[in-house]
Amino acid sequence: MSDPLSRPSKKNPQTPLRVPALPPEARSRAAMGLTAAAAEGRFALQHCAECGAVQYPPRDACHACLSVDLPWRDTDPAGTLLADTFVRASPNLYFRDRVPWRTGTVRLDAGPSIVVHVHGDCERGARVRVISRLDRAGQGVLMALPMEETPNMADDPQLRELTADPKHRRILITDARQDTAPALARALLAAGAAEIMVGEAEGWRPWPGRERLAAMEGVSLLPLDVTDTASVETLAGEIGGKTDILINNARFVRPGGLLGGDPGFARQEMEVAYFGLMRLAQAFGPAMRGRGSDGVRSAVAWVNILSAHALSNDPAYGTFSAANAAALSLSQTLRADLRPGGLRVLNVFAGPTEDDWHQAVPPPKVTGGAIARSVVEGLRDGLEEVFCGDVARDLRDRWRQAPKVLERELTGGAP
Repeated sequence: MSDPLSRPSKKNPQTPLRVPALPPEARSRAAMGLTAAAAEGRFALQHCAECGAVQYPPRDACHACLSVDLPWRDTDPAGTLLADTFVRASPNLYFRDRVPWRTGTVRLDAGPSIVVHVHGDCERGARVRVISRLDRAGQGVLMALPMEETPNMADDPQLRELTADPKHRRILITDARQDTAPALARALLAAGAAEIMVGEAEGWRPWPGRERLAAMEGVSLLPLDVTDTASVETLAGEIGGKTDILINNARFVRPGGLLGGDPGFARQEMEVAYFGLMRLAQAFGPAMRGRGSDGVRSAVAWVNILSAHALSNDPAYGTFSAANAAALSLSQTLRADLRPGGLRVLNVFAGPTEDDWHQAVPPPKVTGGAIARSVVEGLRDGLEEVFCGDVARDLRDRWRQAPKVLERELTGGAP
């Protein structure tokens, strides 16, 4: 049984930071399929289209029939832990600071034997399930877990290295005025977050729900306007060195297409979604990247809440969709910039939300509570992409099958 993770004591400011180090990150092009699946929390292996043989490790030709048609498919994760060992010395800086590190071999029911990291609650010879997760270098790795949930399972130090679990983390939510803010704060506190800081623009202007949010134990409201560079830089100077997870929920949305649309609204959508993300990244990113190996309270993740129409534009919200598409592209650059610190960037794509600006949109729509649950689940699983709501998941599936067909359906008047 895993030992429960204790809340860390206050950090001595004179103690030097541990320099971030990454596990080995070299991968073949074929192995990138494992990383792509891990980014969404799926356990997938190559399956030969000719003979059906399941492949491990990833390769360019089938080990049984030499076919080169090897699509990645979700695979049965059940298996048996055949052998395990502890790595107690390593030339790699990342593992040298974290030994002993348990590894082993699992014989999958699907066929192949695979090399995995091993959870502390797994017993040799026992049945296990294999998960695919991203390591600190952003590459897909495999880990064996017990078949059933065990006490304090998420506190296993090796599993925690593969996640961005909010437990004992200090978290900044960028926009208190959004409907998602109270739900995010409640969900993160329930997940064990140590402190929730919520940015508030124009604090002099009253708004519904402020008192309820400010009254939550463990939540503090701080001045932050993502459209104001000075405001962002000032707050980053105060709390940038202790922000473990940043959740960017700021947005400005107005319905309307391109022709006849208001350029002022479009400019504000870009100011919040794109330039707001840029300001936050430049102000908070360097300090967070430098704290990627700061013990239990390491900086671990950056979360962007985006519209699912960042993938393919909805003309009814044309400029809003475009601003989110720009933010999605920028988040990919941010992912590359934060990776040297071992941080991951999680994009949560939401369908139409239950608010006044989407009142003309027919259901299904997503609530702030649903988005908050998706954020917490994505952090706990260490993911890079989460799709919240039926509309978002449907858009994802159709976009993957045929992007041009989806574009025509959304812009050509198809039902």
